[in-house]
Amino acid sequence: MNGYKLRLVTGKCFRLKLGYIVLVSLLAGCSNDNFSDLHKYIQSVKAKPKGAIEPLPEVKPIQPFIFKPDILRDPFKPINKAELPENSGIAIGNGPKPDFQRRKEELEAFPLDALKMVGTVVMNAKLWALIKATDNTVHRVQLGNYMGKNHGKIIRISMDRIELMEIVPDKPGTWREQQTSLALVD
Repeated sequence: MNGYKLRLVTGKCFRLKLGYIVLVSLLAGCSNDNFSDLHKYIQSVKAKPKGAIEPLPEVKPIQPFIFKPDILRDPFKPINKAELPENSGIAIGNGPKPDFQRRKEELEAFPLDALKMVGTVVMNAKLWALIKATDNTVHRVQLGNYMGKNHGKIIRISMDRIELMEIVPDKPGTWREQQTSLALVD
């Protein structure tokens, strides 16, 4: 029985040694000392003429800007109605101003995002838009009518949208024009 175990151990060692010999001979066959193509490539790159490096562009001085926030309103605070009295009609500057003397139209009682364009109709060769308000009434509007809370005047009507020019408060006492549109709802 002892002889049998000895042969088994000897057989395993023999196989391991044979495996190592085969592995070493395979790795030895992979070595190649022929790097001639690499050396040729390196020589061709080194032989190329060296190009001139372009100079850096000239740095132009920037005029400093002094920010004076004292004259501007805080953008993180809502516009106070006391700062912009709607009924006074007083506006500082020469920019656009809403006409506070004009009689308000019915659709100016609704915010623009509460109104939906539901269609168009042609009457007497004029294109009218149909607007549905939140109270489920449908209103007919044409060029020049007003709608929305920001004094939005209709400047263009097409089959699929209405374009408006709103006059919105900018800085205290000043206004600016802002173009917006209302698309047809399917």
